[in-house]
Amino acid sequence: MKAQSSATPATPVAVAAHRDRAGLGTLQAALGVIAFSLTFPATAWGLEGFGPWSLVAVRSVLAALVAGGCLLAAGAPPRARGRAWGRGRAWGRVPPPDRRHWPGLAVVGAGVVLGFPMLTTLALQTSTTAHAAVVVGLLPLTTALLSALRVGSRPSRTFWAAALAGAAAVAVFTVRQSGGAPTTADLYLFAALLVCAAGYTEGGRLARVMPGWQVIGWALVLCLPLTVPAAAIALALEPVRLTAHSVAGLLWVAAGSQFLGLVVWYRGMAAIGIPKASQLQLAQPLLTLVWSVLLLNERLTPAAPLTAAAVLVCIAVTQRTRA
Repeated sequence: MKAQSSATPATPVAVAAHRDRAGLGTLQAALGVIAFSLTFPATAWGLEGFGPWSLVAVRSVLAALVAGGCLLAAGAPPRARGRAWGRGRAWGRVPPPDRRHWPGLAVVGAGVVLGFPMLTTLALQTSTTAHAAVVVGLLPLTTALLSALRVGSRPSRTFWAAALAGAAAVAVFTVRQSGGAPTTADLYLFAALLVCAAGYTEGGRLARVMPGWQVIGWALVLCLPLTVPAAAIALALEPVRLTAHSVAGLLWVAAGSQFLGLVVWYRGMAAIGIPKASQLQLAQPLLTLVWSVLLLNERLTPAAPLTAAAVLVCIAVTQRTRA
């Protein structure tokens, strides 16, 4: 009598569902990258009318208001009240995360809500958006490294080779565009790189246990006790000149970069994994350069298409490699 395995083979339906989920996750992560690629040009617009501290504080407050509204509006339908949400919880309000998740949300808030916007905004006062893109070029590698340390992911050697090659191509391109001399802006940018990678890693981990939009939503709300008084003080001390560019830049970095982009980004990371999602971000500096030409009239050098081709090859390799 032959022994039969108790393992259940994957059905075609299950395989198709997994592929659909992975495809949707890749699309969501890509939309997040597109949203992030507009951040530096939008910040440059915002700095035309706001001081750096005002811009960062106000964008965080506005994003928190949007996120808070979503947290209040989204919830269980009336028939689920008292069953899934517990006694005393009002309909239409997302319950707060468990206490064990708050330290992780604090890391997301410190890195993504406060640290990265502040450091890059300070850098963009003296740096071009093309030079600032070096942060984004090195961010996927840093995120993958922190992910390996934090959540125990172990990408293959092929994955690492492609990731390092892509990061190197982007780093060489962006550094050459700026002349390669380290400046104070560079220090801001590399510090932003570290804090943002930490926020992405922790946010991607939390997005596996709660919806991605709630991760960034609660992180934004958690920072309100800091950002509201900071906005009031900064607006009182820094001059404000409202223009079409400054208002549009502020609205985009608040709603697009700070909330909506992070919503789809964290959902994508939860679906396809932190390492693979982070490698899609290799294309972000090149997209930023395109927006810089279209929106800021910055010059695009002939080296950009070559770098784009190299990055796309690296992305294709990382997406085909099991992390």
